[in-house]
Amino acid sequence: MKERLSKVLAVLLVLASMALFAKVAVAKEVSRMPKEELRAMLGNPDVVIIDVRVGKDWKDSQSKIKGAIREKPKKAKLWADKYDKGKTYVLYCA
Repeated sequence: MKERLSKVLAVLLVLASMALFAKVAVAKEVSRMPKEELRAMLGNPDVVIIDVRVGKDWKDSQSKIKGAIREKPKKAKLWADKYDKGKTYVLYCA
């Protein structure tokens, strides 16, 4: 029984490590831009700005980008496909 439990824990540890490294890899691929670059893009009809801050962070914030669309980050699978693939998207959370 202990041996089986050890094997199961080892497999779970490997899977958890893989998931962690996958998230880190994805995070490194995300481009960041300075606010000056974003400011220059405001008003461009081919650029869509999406505010993906979580509820309380969004509600409590005094800083919101005018014209940004608010989407819930945990529901990205539900809303991601509704946007035109030919546009440039800027997502922000801070």
